[in-house]
Amino acid sequence: MPFGSEPREPGIGLALSGGGFRATLFHLGTLWRLNELGWVARLDRISSVSGGSITSGLLAVQWERLKARDFAMIAFDDLVVKPLRSFCARNIDAPAIGEGAFLPWKTISEAVEDQYREHLLGDVRLSDLPDPPRFVFNATNFGTGVSFRFSKPYAGDYRIGLIRNPAFRVSLAVTASSAFPPVLSPVVVHTQPSQYERTDGADLFDNPAFHGRLVLTDGGVYDNLGLETVWNRYDTVLVSDAGAPLDVTEDVETSWHKQAMRALDVTTSQARALRKRALVADFLARERTGSYWGIATKIAKYELPDALPCAPQRAQALAQIRTRLNRFSEQEQCELINWGYALCDAAMRKHVLSPPDAQAAAPRAWPYPQYALDRA
Repeated sequence: MPFGSEPREPGIGLALSGGGFRATLFHLGTLWRLNELGWVARLDRISSVSGGSITSGLLAVQWERLKARDFAMIAFDDLVVKPLRSFCARNIDAPAIGEGAFLPWKTISEAVEDQYREHLLGDVRLSDLPDPPRFVFNATNFGTGVSFRFSKPYAGDYRIGLIRNPAFRVSLAVTASSAFPPVLSPVVVHTQPSQYERTDGADLFDNPAFHGRLVLTDGGVYDNLGLETVWNRYDTVLVSDAGAPLDVTEDVETSWHKQAMRALDVTTSQARALRKRALVADFLARERTGSYWGIATKIAKYELPDALPCAPQRAQALAQIRTRLNRFSEQEQCELINWGYALCDAAMRKHVLSPPDAQAAAPRAWPYPQYALDRA
């Protein structure tokens, strides 16, 4: 069977997009609401890129503890919310860049991984994770130009083959998935050609150069929604997207590096839009069930009278928050969590839940009422 071409089956897949700490916190709000609705425990696969992989990585590491406590909200708060919020109050990117620039024995990506390992994920390895659900952390292989996937049963891409039962740390998988170019990228991983198994269509399998030294970057370069590994796999697909629409500017920068970054933004925005349109078309054609919610979505479009209200100016500001891995304030954190929670709630109750579920689904309050979003 070709790599990644498993047949569709009953099940629920969740995709978490990229977007730095903005995405990490927005998706935390998504998981908060999904857990209240009883859907986190029902997930069969969580596919993530970039900032979404930070959230997914901690969920993966804490899954068995969360399961042992029956996914109770107090456990979710202790095991997922508090550690992620503490981590998002740290400065990660700038110190890592400093270490990588001034310490000849350490790269920027190694400094980032140290932060993930020491302050969030520990020394847990992919082999330690549960399955199900399967956690898939998506990076991009600079050498092959396609998605490189890290998961418990395998790591690899469809052009070079795969490594069965990889021993990589979760912290490495998250680092590769969130290695935003050019400053936090690349992540260089050394492997042995003998570790790889040939898969159908692996046209580069016989070239050892693609096995000895992997040069990886942010998974969002290839698939900013993290959608590919769940889209054609399950009959129910949920997508939480913290990527903001491309901003329109009258003052276009013409320096070479500004042009390069703008070109990357345009390419990423277009690729995300194409995937989103294809997914929504599938929903409308009833090819699959599920829902998409994005950080720039207007919550009024769901036409739910009991949706949590959000002032348009607040929503627009949240969609434009920086995507860096640096300290997010108490207000920024709580508002992003609230917004992910509110949009997930509206999308689930509008498009996924059906009576009698929907009758009990209306949220009673914001996760952080002191940072409610209904006032401009």
